Amino acid sequence: MLTGFHGCGRLFTGGTTRLLAWPFLFLFIFTGTISAHALEQLSATLTELPVPAIVSKVRPSVVTVLTRGIPAGGSQHGAPSGSGSGVILDTSGYILTNNHLVQGVTSVVVGLSTGRLTPGRVVARDFLLDLALIRITAPDLVPAEFSRRTALEIGETVIAIGNPLALKGGSTVTVGVISALDRSVLTPEGETLYDLLQTDAAINPGNSGGPLVDRFGQVVGINVAIAPSAQAISYAIAIEAMTSHIESMMARGTVERPDLGLIPLTITPSVAASFDLESDRGILALQVDQGKPAGQAGLQSGDVVTAIDNHPLYNMGDFWHAIARANGQMSFQVATQGKSGTATIIISRPGLPRP
Repeated sequence: MLTGFHGCGRLFTGGTTRLLAWPFLFLFIFTGTISAHALEQLSATLTELPVPAIVSKVRPSVVTVLTRGIPAGGSQHGAPSGSGSGVILDTSGYILTNNHLVQGVTSVVVGLSTGRLTPGRVVARDFLLDLALIRITAPDLVPAEFSRRTALEIGETVIAIGNPLALKGGSTVTVGVISALDRSVLTPEGETLYDLLQTDAAINPGNSGGPLVDRFGQVVGINVAIAPSAQAISYAIAIEAMTSHIESMMARGTVERPDLGLIPLTITPSVAASFDLESDRGILALQVDQGKPAGQAGLQSGDVVTAIDNHPLYNMGDFWHAIARANGQMSFQVATQGKSGTATIIISRPGLPRP
């Protein structure tokens, strides 16, 4: 149990970590799917760079994200402001950052590596992934290179680049190693972030949204959280876990998930009280459409899904993660009115995105 996570610029209270190990579905933005043989050839052509060369290559792609939020009480004076980091995706002005950095903000200003400030607008957000896209209009943008390697190794060198504490003079660089793979963290909102890289590279408030870079100068993760009560434990969202979703966010403004024909809701004490539920954890199924997979499998509005394929559910992050692991057919463990049962839901697997 780890108590007190910081999301590189926000407090993660009451956090827990869990170890996960399962096969990844590798989908890559810009190029689509790539065969294992092609990836091996690609890795063979990569050139390892010294840290100063990596910094010189990547730093022009790292931006500072300055935000101004909605003030308490509706007053336009004293609105809270914040800062974080981001990474340029392409020359059209898309910037990748964290959702928690831009959630609820009224204005965004992006600081480029040249020192120029330019207004930005949030064009896509997903709180389950803690990812957001900002778009700006500016010339001569330098996109970062994103890793297409199939696997990272524990112990390999990584570099974190960002603007912690909004210090003047540009981005800060720290160096460490990948300490662990496939970590998960419970956020203050009660949702779980999956597919995280753990690193000992020093990450501080303001690093949120900035890149974690490998020894080839390619982005392997987006920095998202730190554990202030521990020594040198930080987390980044692994790039292979998000690339297909970034593509969806750029194309549609949202992450595309399978339509099961229900609205899932994390059961919290207030939800349990409001709906007079006996269950204190799981997913409450609302507005179940009897013509879609959940309804066809027998689910009813008000049912509580406690597990999928024997994987316990505590929040919507668990719910969508379990669906992503499923191979087209899922067994929902359902509890309702003191009774329990199982519903088998079949979904179309081709093109199914991960949570």
